Amino acid sequence: MTIHTTTPPSAHVASDPLGLHWTQDSTPRTGRVVVGVDGSDSSVLALARGLRIANALNTNLEIVTSWGYPDEFGSVPTAQNWSPQQDAIDILNDAVHGIFPGTRPEWVSVHPRQGHAADVLIDAGKGAEMLIVGSRGHGGIIGLLLGSVSAQCAERASCPVLVMH
Repeated sequence: MTIHTTTPPSAHVASDPLGLHWTQDSTPRTGRVVVGVDGSDSSVLALARGLRIANALNTNLEIVTSWGYPDEFGSVPTAQNWSPQQDAIDILNDAVHGIFPGTRPEWVSVHPRQGHAADVLIDAGKGAEMLIVGSRGHGGIIGLLLGSVSAQCAERASCPVLVMH
């Protein structure tokens, strides 16, 4: 794999806010880096950093988001065609198309999974080289009561966790 600071005409280009361009070579990739994406600015930075780390380690890149029905709100009426799963898929697609304007490489996979964000990411991180998440934090009393996904991942994941600010 070759990392370029300028884009040769034949290179695959990643629209990485950190400035990475990459080309695919024939070296097989082993292992994986997992990135949690929720559409926030910090999760887009986490994805960009995940791309860099996956390239540096020559691993696969697994992009994960979680979805669920808002049961904590009781029986709040929702739009008839609303789907939290489709929302998660849209978030993943937007993030992937933002980083990979063309066809995404075969070593990049996307996974919308049902469940609480921290649990989904901790599960996805099992056996990974690294789990990368963004930090949005509620702060104050709400943050203390709810806890943050990034804090739960850092505390409970079985692999190294990088939190992007």
